[in-house]
Amino acid sequence: MDQPKPPKITDEKVALTKAEAFCAYQERSQHEIRNKLYEWGLWTDAVENIIIQLIGSNFLSEERFAKAYVRGKFKQKGWGKIKIKQGLKLKKVPDGLIKKALQTIDGDEYLDTLSRLLNKKAASLIEKDPYKRRYRLQQYAFSRGYEIDITNDILKTSEL
Repeated sequence: MDQPKPPKITDEKVALTKAEAFCAYQERSQHEIRNKLYEWGLWTDAVENIIIQLIGSNFLSEERFAKAYVRGKFKQKGWGKIKIKQGLKLKKVPDGLIKKALQTIDGDEYLDTLSRLLNKKAASLIEKDPYKRRYRLQQYAFSRGYEIDITNDILKTSEL
């Protein structure tokens, strides 16, 4: 079934009000807002004007978005830095802000989270061959976005 298309918004003030509500609900990137405004049917000049107004009224902040994204994906989903970085790049966040936001992750908490994830996964594995077991755990950690060296260090120091 085709979903009904939302009505087009032609008035810039109405679009600004809707965009403010969209931003107030949760942190958004400029890329997300720009896409939403185009989806509403606004022209390029209006879109850029609204984004400038949202930044000026502090509804939109790339730095705040990047930090919230990092915090949420790490604490809620247990993602590693590589996967978080890829997600931010898809949202077209500048590299400098990505680096700054990733530095907000506590190093000890990062290692504890990875160790906890690996222990949980190891408990669910039925593989007995230690080499295959280690490979499966490595692949699991990589799929979650954790770095190779940190994963290997944890696997060496623990008896998983």
